[in-house]
Amino acid sequence: MYRRENCCDNANAESFFSSLKMDRVKLRIYATRQYAKSDVFDYIEVFTIESTSTVI
Repeated sequence: MYRRENCCDNANAESFFSSLKMDRVKLRIYATRQYAKSDVFDYIEVFTIESTSTVI
């Protein structure tokens, strides 16, 4: 269960969102919300593929 005192619970999520912000969102200006959603979705796909391939 989630406990506020345990900082390691959110470490993976915080690492992912930090990478997302640094690699994608802060570097681009999106014309529409749909472009932003599509770009973030593409980043998530690549991120999960790369992270699962390094585990195997």
